[in-house]
Amino acid sequence: MSNKYEYLDPDHTYIDKDTGVLRNLAGFTNENDLHFFESAAVTKRAKELADNPLSITNSRTLLDIHRYLFQDVYEWAGEKEQLKSAKKENNFFLQVILIQLFSILI
Repeated sequence: MSNKYEYLDPDHTYIDKDTGVLRNLAGFTNENDLHFFESAAVTKRAKELADNPLSITNSRTLLDIHRYLFQDVYEWAGEKEQLKSAKKENNFFLQVILIQLFSILI
């Protein structure tokens, strides 16, 4: 299976229509460069969270963790995003409906 994500973003809200790369705070237009930057930035933030963990109390906390981890990379970090991504056709990563269902259960 390919490591490349495919995105469904017909309005180009999250994806640059010319490059196909996620819009990001650093302005990367190359997918590999963005991936490297994202990995480094999130690793740094994950280490900070390991030292000062957040307790998960509800679905909002999960979004807070997302915001914390990705704050240096994406403006929309921590928002309930509408972007659907997949590693292959119809294999979408954690769809919004699943997050909503999870929030009901906790």
